[in-house]
Amino acid sequence: MKIISWNTNGLRATAKQGYFTPLFSFNNPASTGASQGGPDIVCFQETKVEPDQLPLDIRNLKGYNSYFSYSKLRKGYSGVAIYSKEIPEKVEYGIGIKEFDDEGRLIIAYYKKFVLINCYFPNAGMSPERLKYKLEFYDAFLSFINKLKKQNKDVIFCGDVNTAHEAIDLARPKANEENTGFLPIERAWIDEVVNNGWVDIFRTLNKDKKDVYTYWDMKTRARDRNVGWRIDYFFTNQSFMKNIKGFKTLSDYYGSDHCPIMIDLSL
Repeated sequence: MKIISWNTNGLRATAKQGYFTPLFSFNNPASTGASQGGPDIVCFQETKVEPDQLPLDIRNLKGYNSYFSYSKLRKGYSGVAIYSKEIPEKVEYGIGIKEFDDEGRLIIAYYKKFVLINCYFPNAGMSPERLKYKLEFYDAFLSFINKLKKQNKDVIFCGDVNTAHEAIDLARPKANEENTGFLPIERAWIDEVVNNGWVDIFRTLNKDKKDVYTYWDMKTRARDRNVGWRIDYFFTNQSFMKNIKGFKTLSDYYGSDHCPIMIDLSL
């Protein structure tokens, strides 16, 4: 089973520019239809769209079941989506806290053998208030996934966490020590996630690998120089790592200021 996660920075634009459908044939380039190959699940973040704003062939992609969460506060903001070949046993849209759920940042899909959480974590760049919101969101999210683990659920969570964990995870750590996305207090939360038994899949499989990023600033054409940040992740609980067979950073796939990432599961 292959699962892709991608901050698309606007799903309508992604589709219009021709970057949507090819992603669903990524694992089988010879495929002419999404249902004939490709990933089993695709998780999108920062979709900036309500389902009825999408063309029907995008909203109801052949071979997939689609699920959307979007901001109830303003249009064209935040949002996540899951496209899945298998119909989950249950789908939830949020963690039961209105101030977080209203921004449309979470979908939880319950499958027979694991729970998948697709999350677009807040960006704290706009104001101190948003940093406070981000940290409160972080804490609520960790409590939620820890609760699932205590229920003996195997959990995978993926998405744009909007924080680089260690110096190895961005091209210019010194220059960004006082910038949101690399603040000590933000990074400390990822430490806490790891200390609670959650595994950063990429870093576990690639302990010392450098220059691997998932986000680049478009204004400065940073992608051309690979001056980037690794802020998109797959995490799982320690006991489920035995099912992880591989991880790919799809750095050559364009269409956003982020690139997709993909894990390979054996269930």
